Amino acid sequence: MLKVNHINVYYGKIHALKDVSFEVQDGEVVALIGANGAGKSTTLKTVSGMQRTRTGSIEFLGENITHTESHKLVYKGLAHVPEGRRIFLQMTVLENLEMGAYIHKNPTKAELDDIFARFPRLLERKNQIAGTLSGGEQQMLAMGRALISHPKLLMLDEPSMGLAPILVEQIFDIIAELHKTGTTILLVEQNAEMALRIADRAYVLESGAIKLSGTGKELAASDAIKKAYLGG
Repeated sequence: MLKVNHINVYYGKIHALKDVSFEVQDGEVVALIGANGAGKSTTLKTVSGMQRTRTGSIEFLGENITHTESHKLVYKGLAHVPEGRRIFLQMTVLENLEMGAYIHKNPTKAELDDIFARFPRLLERKNQIAGTLSGGEQQMLAMGRALISHPKLLMLDEPSMGLAPILVEQIFDIIAELHKTGTTILLVEQNAEMALRIADRAYVLESGAIKLSGTGKELAASDAIKKAYLGG
């Protein structure tokens, strides 16, 4: 579904991504893990067209999207839930979901019902101003807004950031449920333990380069990963 080939991304003179290559197959959950500043968010931003690579290519569903504008990628089936949620704070929950469905003009009742079934809290809050939601509710809204566009690939950037442990469990339960229903997910997450628990495969980023890759189970069992990311 997604093939990233030898991308190199710079912020001025800073070499943020160094010859990064990876793949995401249809139906997989693939995790990118690593310390803060390792290049995880930059990788997602480059895939979704918000940053540009100087080299290499990015292919989505067999099409080269390396230079495709971000808004056009949504129409192709790529949805990005950015770090920090980035919901429309002054709009209601329902208005945020309607914005997510803009590529269909308006969400149908069935589409809204599907989102509310996945996120019952949003149904309770549908007429509430989004900026008054809790952090966990805002994350659910950001995910719902992305899902209502019917993405073929859902990219999640740090969905557990800033959330209480019980809410982290809820968010990862939702991600696991999306996986079961066939949604393909590329997950960036500092909580390596949770990410590896649900990932089919994972890549470890260090200083902008991929240092390790394997199945979620393989990396979770790795002594190097335990020492560096799992407190083992």
